[in-house]
Amino acid sequence: MLFTNARVLTGTDADARASAFRVEDGVITWVGATADAGDEPTVDLGGRTVLPGLLDLHTHPALMAEAADDADCLPPAVTSLAQLVEVLRAHAAARPDAPWIVGRGYDDARFPEGRAPTAADLDRVSTERPVIVWRCDGHSAACNSRALELAGIDATTPDPPGARFERDAAGEPTGVLTELAAVAAVAEHRPVPDHAELVRRVVSLDEHFLSHGIVGVCDLFSGVIPDPLRVFRDASAAGFRPRVALYPGWVHGVPESLSDEERAGRVRIAGVKILMDGAFSNRTAWVRDPYPDSDACGIQMTSDEDALAAGAWARRNSVQLAIHAMGDRALERVLALFGDQEPWLDDVPSVRLEHVTLVPDELLARLEGGRMRFGIATHTVFLFAEYEAYKQNLRDVSDGTAYPLRTLYASTLPLALSSDRPATAWSDADDVFLSVQAAVDRRAADGTDVGASSAITAAEALQLYTTRAARLAPLGTPAALVPGAPADFVVLDADVLEVPADRISRTRVAETWLAGERVWAR
Repeated sequence: MLFTNARVLTGTDADARASAFRVEDGVITWVGATADAGDEPTVDLGGRTVLPGLLDLHTHPALMAEAADDADCLPPAVTSLAQLVEVLRAHAAARPDAPWIVGRGYDDARFPEGRAPTAADLDRVSTERPVIVWRCDGHSAACNSRALELAGIDATTPDPPGARFERDAAGEPTGVLTELAAVAAVAEHRPVPDHAELVRRVVSLDEHFLSHGIVGVCDLFSGVIPDPLRVFRDASAAGFRPRVALYPGWVHGVPESLSDEERAGRVRIAGVKILMDGAFSNRTAWVRDPYPDSDACGIQMTSDEDALAAGAWARRNSVQLAIHAMGDRALERVLALFGDQEPWLDDVPSVRLEHVTLVPDELLARLEGGRMRFGIATHTVFLFAEYEAYKQNLRDVSDGTAYPLRTLYASTLPLALSSDRPATAWSDADDVFLSVQAAVDRRAADGTDVGASSAITAAEALQLYTTRAARLAPLGTPAALVPGAPADFVVLDADVLEVPADRISRTRVAETWLAGERVWAR
């Protein structure tokens, strides 16, 4: 099949272009100019823009499947405690037989009350059924009194390592659960969908990803569901088409060893994840300088001993170690622990760093120049969607030091933009063109400048969803339109390189192709 009359961004570098390409047996065999294509029958793409299939290298499809029946509490539907209670009540009324009432996505930084929901607030939803609702960052949650009772949490319960049960002046738990171990102490009491239901839910995500042009994903906490490798492989056999690299959390428990078969194929275990720190939105990211109006500098979430143990496991099993490290002090600790170690992987970085937010020049130089091979997954959607929280917790959001894309792009490190869906305050966080707009425009959703000096071009941002991103993770694709590559590509409804910066997010995928077959069309 010969495709002609297109504006093809091949992905080999930000400026590489072509207008025609040939596909044989699902593989690209030639790329060039329409004028050089010859007289064979063609598919005329009508001058539309074509990109390599897009990769979202830090997202959470397992969590999306596990949470498919939860109440959506994201803004703009929920911007106050009263609206949160109303949405949860309606959700509970529609599911009278559900043992738990579960919601996700509230952003208390936007609440006029200026605080997170408490057990007293959520007791207005129900006092008979347990209620839990996750904050938009996925790092914190709130629950009602019944949930605290079921979990056995009271004034005498010690805080878990690297987390805390928030308490009132009398020492009683308020229902606010800060960081993952505290959330898990309550959430682990919920019933979990069975294997067949989880497979069905993953398959139902196929259209979502293909409609966004996403043909490969990394799940960076896949252990939130039981046996994620079996779930995703069964889902792949049943019709889920994106490539999947799974990274269970060290806290979820991992087998002593992985087989070659578990590390290979379109769905594979690609690594293990640890959290060196928390999130900026709840001031648990581990930073050098204290937060504004505070002497707090965040939390070290994983001990040095556990971090080194996870790294040793990854080395033994020839997979990646993924480290959540948002703050500069967290990055500093990662370098102290792993910077002088010998890398154990050849094709991708042995250590990939997630959510990198503050990376001073001297730390970036150490990441580039050390013995260990590092790569970075970062974001633009965080500042875009969660500006209210960031402006409270960073001293200057407009100076470009948070998520410094221009500096990171100029480095030699494998680098990806990613969504973290559903762990951020935007209902369609894995809309790639929203992230591209935020990278080019560097404005929050309300129009506030969030670091124009760190902007990159649309062509450069697209590299961070294609070829440059592909260097970060073992997904088995170069994410480029070059001879020998899988014929995975997307056709757009607009020329993303020509539209004004503040309208890039209006770009839509018109068609998605896998192995030379059109698998989705708008």
